[in-house]
Amino acid sequence: MSNQDECCSPLVREPLSAPQAVELARVFKAVGDPVRLRLLSLIASHDGGEACVCDLTGAFELTGPTISHHLKVLRESGLITGERRGTWIYYRVQPETLARLSAVLTPAGAIA
Repeated sequence: MSNQDECCSPLVREPLSAPQAVELARVFKAVGDPVRLRLLSLIASHDGGEACVCDLTGAFELTGPTISHHLKVLRESGLITGERRGTWIYYRVQPETLARLSAVLTPAGAIA
């Protein structure tokens, strides 16, 4: 059994442990905000699979610090990573975290 299987068994197959529930709740809380969900979508769909913070701020009528706060929440939940290049930070979606969310929500009969 892989680490992903241990942490992300579909809810309908077996119940989550308390630590698994805490970890996944943090991730779901992060994407439960419309701004963060849009940020995640913008990053994931950006050419090359990564987006500069400068590419993201124009999509919102929010201040830079507010966008930075939302990006920090996404980073801390493990949904994205950030890499500083000069004065800008480039963000990339963490496919492993998205796969864990998908696995926990997939009905047992739908797993290949």
